[in-house]
Amino acid sequence: MTGSTQRASREPNRGSTEQEPRLPDGLVTVTGAAGFLGSHVVEELLARRHRVLAVDDLSSGSLDNLAAARTNPLLSVLIGSVAEKAIAARAAAATSVFHLAGVVGVQRLAQRPVDVMHGNLRCTEVMLEASAQTGARILIASSSEVYGDGPSPFDESAAVNPGSADNLRGGYACAKAMGEWLAHAHARQHGLHAVVARLFNVVGPRQSGAYGMVLPRFVQQALAGDPITVFGDGSQTRCFAAVREVAAALCDLLAAPLAIGATCNVGSDREVSVLQLAHLVKGATRSASPVVLVPHDRVFPPGFTDPQRRVPSLDRLRSIVGWTPSKSIEAIVEDLCGEPASEPVQRALAARAV
Repeated sequence: MTGSTQRASREPNRGSTEQEPRLPDGLVTVTGAAGFLGSHVVEELLARRHRVLAVDDLSSGSLDNLAAARTNPLLSVLIGSVAEKAIAARAAAATSVFHLAGVVGVQRLAQRPVDVMHGNLRCTEVMLEASAQTGARILIASSSEVYGDGPSPFDESAAVNPGSADNLRGGYACAKAMGEWLAHAHARQHGLHAVVARLFNVVGPRQSGAYGMVLPRFVQQALAGDPITVFGDGSQTRCFAAVREVAAALCDLLAAPLAIGATCNVGSDREVSVLQLAHLVKGATRSASPVVLVPHDRVFPPGFTDPQRRVPSLDRLRSIVGWTPSKSIEAIVEDLCGEPASEPVQRALAARAV
């Protein structure tokens, strides 16, 4: 099922025209299209009858994520990295670009910090240059990490606060923040139509728990009958948004005239503690797995921090597109636990069969 069929109820967008904004006619490119979020954005665009070029180097994504869309005649696929200028030029030969390619996951960051930081910045740098040359409008995916440990709820006008140089998460945040600054610099110097989306804990089908993503990891552990491991004391809070709603919000955002040049939080603003999340998963899966607290220093290297709160202000998103993601975490967990195509469910079922 595509994102458009599960879109949240919309409020009137008083700051825009009465007609729902639509991307310009022509090709739309999605980088990182074989990844978790990218594949859902592809489905949303196809549901809106756009021609789509899906670009991915398959370093972490999988063509399996595009299985439902591969037979659609509006879709074409390009295998390659947009860190390469030739690939980026082909990707930017479009009217609109969703730049979602990047390296994510706290475990990856802990194990391969140089690859994560350099990979994120390089892809964005090259893709912005290519889009500035072709005139394509572009949305780049940034991260809530740029706010660091600042006061919540996070407002887009707040200063970027990645923390000290010995904090690995701060390095990731700086790479993402630099991508934002480059987008705004190209807008000023070259007239680039750029939109920055700061994403907050997007979850749903096809998300992997392999690199530290908390919800799919909990689901996999619960279904396999393994301990559900909560890092720290579990009091840290996050806000989880359904991927299909987020995909729809990103498409609306890049199409909205008021979004030109904007930096915008995208996600849910309903807090839940990680410990509460573990018990939600345990209940939804009817699992006998114990919930176990694991000290951070047993999982991550020294200097790796875990922010206590991550809550966005969604006022700007609501004012631009007229709505915000609204699916409850309880509904998200229920859907994920019952989703047969979900990667953590498939892995857990395979583990049971051994």
